[in-house]
Amino acid sequence: MRTIAEILRRLSQEQEISEASKDMVAMLVFCLRGIDSTVEESMVAWEKRGYWKKSDEFQQKWWWASRLSKSLETLLRNEDWEKLPEAMMQLYGYVADLKVNRLTRDPDAWRGAYQKLVAEKRASSS
Repeated sequence: MRTIAEILRRLSQEQEISEASKDMVAMLVFCLRGIDSTVEESMVAWEKRGYWKKSDEFQQKWWWASRLSKSLETLLRNEDWEKLPEAMMQLYGYVADLKVNRLTRDPDAWRGAYQKLVAEKRASSS
């Protein structure tokens, strides 16, 4: 979540869509997928123990991660950049309570993420 908050802050300072911007948006997709994957794992574990209600509540609390990862991925693949500010605001609502006084994430963490995401699509369609 901290990485998402930092990327949103950095993206808000970008004046135009650059390779770095694309990498940051792609990294948001990967971070959100990671959250969604963790949610799925937790749900399966709780369901195995018969905690159906806990599983459902958890899923409802975190459903946005899957939805926003797909939305950002579509935006990125279609290069639909006019939708980026709205998507950032939606995502910001989920990380607004995180205080980012100092940027601690190294931009190398997301460098190349856009190419990785694009390559992922090519590999799955082959």
